Amino acid sequence: MIDLDILKEKRGLMLMGATFATLLALTNFAWTREQRVLDVMAIVDVTGSMNARDGAEDGASRLEATRTALRQLVLDLPCGSRMGLGIFTERRTFALFAPADVCADYEAMNGAIDELDWRMAWEGDSYVARGLYDAITSAGAFKSNILFLTDGQEAPPLPASGIPDFEGKPGDVKGLIVGVGGAVKMPIPKYDDDGRETGSYAAGDVPHVNRHGLPGKGMENSIGWHPRNAPQGGDVVVGEEHLTSMRGDYLKDLASRTGMSFVDLASHRKLAEPLLSASSLRPIEIERSAAVFPASVALILAAGLFGLSLAARMNPKIKT
Repeated sequence: MIDLDILKEKRGLMLMGATFATLLALTNFAWTREQRVLDVMAIVDVTGSMNARDGAEDGASRLEATRTALRQLVLDLPCGSRMGLGIFTERRTFALFAPADVCADYEAMNGAIDELDWRMAWEGDSYVARGLYDAITSAGAFKSNILFLTDGQEAPPLPASGIPDFEGKPGDVKGLIVGVGGAVKMPIPKYDDDGRETGSYAAGDVPHVNRHGLPGKGMENSIGWHPRNAPQGGDVVVGEEHLTSMRGDYLKDLASRTGMSFVDLASHRKLAEPLLSASSLRPIEIERSAAVFPASVALILAAGLFGLSLAARMNPKIKT
C-alpha cells in the first residue's frame, strides 16, 4: 500500500525546495577568492635557423612548434593573466603588442600568434645574447616577466671575446628561456626573394668565425696572424655553422647570467607550469558565481517531481 498523504507531503516539500532553490539561484550570488596571475612578454626568435624542421616529431619547423606552444600557453594561463607578444632578429626585439588579458583578448591573441613568420625578420643576423638582453629591457618597461623562445644559434658565431656582458641586474626581470629544436644538427632551409624554398644553406654561404672585437688568447699562433692587419688570424675557417641545433648549454648559461630559468620545449610542450614557477606573480580577486549550486538542487528536485508525476500516471492506484 502507498500512503498517499505521505506522497503528497513529499511532493509539497520537493516543490517548496525547488522553488526556494530557483529563487536563490536567480539572485546570482557570488563568492570571491584570491588568485595569483602572470604578466609576461613572449619574445619569439624569427631568424632563419627557426625554419629548421626539428621542432616536433611530425617534422614541424621550430617556428611552427613555437606557435603551437604559445597557443597552448594562452589556453593554460589563468584568466586575469596578461601576455604580450614580440619578435627577435639581429640584436633587437620588437613588441607587436603590450600584455593583454589572455581570456578577454583570446581571439586576437591567437590570431597574432598564427601570423608569426620568419619573413618578419628585418636582418639575417642572430645575436641571441644581445637580443635576450634587449628583450629583458623591453619586458621591464612593461613591468612584465619575460618568455624568450629561441634555438640559441648565434649567427655569426660568438667572437673570441665570448658572451657579451649582461649590464642589468640578474633576476630583476624574471622569466623563462625556452630552447626550441633538437640536439642533432639539421640543415637550414634557404629561400629566394619571393619566399620560395630553394634548398638549404651550404658551408660557403655563412661565416664560420667572428673576427669582430678583441682577439682571443693564443691568436698570435694562428695562420696568417698579423698584430695590425690580422690580429684575429687570416686562415679560412670552415665549420658547421650552416647546420643548426638547439644550443641548450649556451641558453642555460644565458639563463644563469640573467637570473632566469631554462627549459627545453621538446620535454615541456606545456609551458604554463614552468613559466609560472619562474615568474613574479601578482594577486587578484576572482569573483565566482555560486548560483550553480542552488540551480543544481532545483533541477534535481524538479526531476524528482516529474518522476513522481510520471509514476502516478503509469499506476492508476496512485492518486495525487
